[in-house]
Amino acid sequence: MSSRRTTAIAGSLVATSFSAVMILSFTASADDQGPGSSKGGKVIDAAPSGVKLTTELPEKISVNNSSQETEITATVKNEGTEESGKIQLLVVGFDGLTVKNVEGCSAIEKNNLPEGSNSGFACPLDNLPAGESKSYAVAATYDLDKEGKICLPVQTGDGKKTYWQQGPVPFGTTNPSPDAPATPLLLGTNNKPAAPGPDELPKTGLGRDVLPLGAAGAALIAAGAAGLWWSQLRRPGRHAD
Repeated sequence: MSSRRTTAIAGSLVATSFSAVMILSFTASADDQGPGSSKGGKVIDAAPSGVKLTTELPEKISVNNSSQETEITATVKNEGTEESGKIQLLVVGFDGLTVKNVEGCSAIEKNNLPEGSNSGFACPLDNLPAGESKSYAVAATYDLDKEGKICLPVQTGDGKKTYWQQGPVPFGTTNPSPDAPATPLLLGTNNKPAAPGPDELPKTGLGRDVLPLGAAGAALIAAGAAGLWWSQLRRPGRHAD
């Protein structure tokens, strides 16, 4: 084999390898939701001694502008020194963010959802050992014409106590991109919907469709401070064991 031919083949292989690396890097970055964050989280009821339960949401998600679909990873962690015992993680959607499915979890019936929420799933855990975590794949849709929030309470298995609650915390963007394939949303950012279409009038002041969420949000904050948000709304048969 001539040296010229060998050089050409080697050059071709290098180019192919470089292209493969570029494709793999792009795929990885497209699926990367960034590090987890406990932003918007707070302790509600005191956990047993040695148990420290928290949750994390990705710092960013991406919403498909055509299908409005998005994926979110919800994580519950035990940062304490003792095992948690039986607990459950709830994944609840508000307004523009609707939770469609959480892998391995059960849907909460609509009449058992808190006021202002549109969807929710209960994820029971028999035990979470000290220093370990459990992540759940959340399938959701996000109406980019609205604001959207998500809430992650961590409760006892019977739902009588809430050890930790993250949210309701918003995902959103201040720079909507309706003409792009997808819109990136950041955790802790109120969504700024795209400008209204030619057949819509711009909203001014507090619109009627904002009031229910606003009232619910205020009620949740007040109730959360007293550690009563979910437990006050609990009804028989609403939680999975």
